[in-house]
Amino acid sequence: MKTFYTNAQIYRDGRFERGTLAVERGRVVRAEAPAETDRVVDLKGLHLVPGLVDVHVHLREPGFSEKETIATGTAAAARGGYTTVCAMPNLSPAPDSLETLRVQTDLIRRDARVRVVPYGCITRGQRGCGSLADFEALAPEVAGFSDDGRGVQSAALMEEAMRRAAAVSRPIVAHCEVDELLRGGYIHDGAYCREHGHKGISSESEWRQVERDIELAEKTGCQYHVCHVSTRESVELVRRAKARGLRVSCETAPHYLLLCDEQLQEEGRWKMNPPIRSRADREALLEGIADGTIEVVATDHAPHTAVEKSRGLAGSAMGIVGLECAFPLLYTYLVRKGVIGLERLVELMSLNPRRLFSLEGGLEEGGAADFTVLDLGARYEIDPGTFLSKGRATPFAGWPVEGRAVLTVVGGEEVYQGER
Repeated sequence: MKTFYTNAQIYRDGRFERGTLAVERGRVVRAEAPAETDRVVDLKGLHLVPGLVDVHVHLREPGFSEKETIATGTAAAARGGYTTVCAMPNLSPAPDSLETLRVQTDLIRRDARVRVVPYGCITRGQRGCGSLADFEALAPEVAGFSDDGRGVQSAALMEEAMRRAAAVSRPIVAHCEVDELLRGGYIHDGAYCREHGHKGISSESEWRQVERDIELAEKTGCQYHVCHVSTRESVELVRRAKARGLRVSCETAPHYLLLCDEQLQEEGRWKMNPPIRSRADREALLEGIADGTIEVVATDHAPHTAVEKSRGLAGSAMGIVGLECAFPLLYTYLVRKGVIGLERLVELMSLNPRRLFSLEGGLEEGGAADFTVLDLGARYEIDPGTFLSKGRATPFAGWPVEGRAVLTVVGGEEVYQGER
């Protein structure tokens, strides 16, 4: 039996056209006239896009299931319209060998609602120093190599990591942070920080390592992707690298595009790493989105327990959640306000991450049927109390938004259905 999704605004070849998508045995097939035994789903003009992809998600399992699990995190992803997520290696055990990776992949096979592609560690134990992980053994199983949460401090170690990653055709996906420049900081070193007696994280702590790594990527020929860029200097460094033809890309997150440190509040839901930066940084990020320097928007979904996020800016754990509110926030405050078009948002949240990380799924005939149906007319407020994620911390609580995923399909299976 085939399923025909009819009367949809389907994203194809850079634009939306009214049409029908047919699915059979988990694959996209030619949309011919349905037989009497086929299933027909009338989408009544809703928008159908290749499934959203988030290349920066913390699912916390194994090791920290009190914060999130594969089951709860992927349920949240499905509700947010994501059909694929890439899971960061901040785990116990850290996936630095096939043996430790298997602990995670066994859970993924058992519990995941969407596709989960793990990252392998750059360093043993994901410490950012010491010896390197087993790149050759891990490569066939992972999206790339990352020590997210820690910057690799040694240039020599990072250079060797890039050489090994290039040899197995996988990207280095780098959290860029110079430890000696942190000086105990936990929010952006800006006006709010100084006025309220906090300790600041300088912009240089990020962009200085981005600068170093780009030089190493040019030297080694490695594919290099920068996690969650937050500063104007980082954007410019990536822009120049791309102009030189280097295999360099980067992502940012909704909170860096929509917020600045002037809006900070004395609550843990405003604390993440890197921190929300200045208005000038935000404007530079938006320029990077507009000119193609920034090719991906990821969430850096990082759930913690309520207790861990209840200790204000100084004492709370770093990290917020984002899987269930990223699309509506970006649609409402970028697309609806004319900053970018809907087609560009689809590129940032679906096409580009899939292309850069060689991930399957989409709308191509013969390919895996991974897609998301969006109700752009839905209007509501962000309510963390309704989240399927265990995490509730978001600075966007109460924000009015438009648009949401109402159907998420992975490999032809309808893994989430919401109100239409």
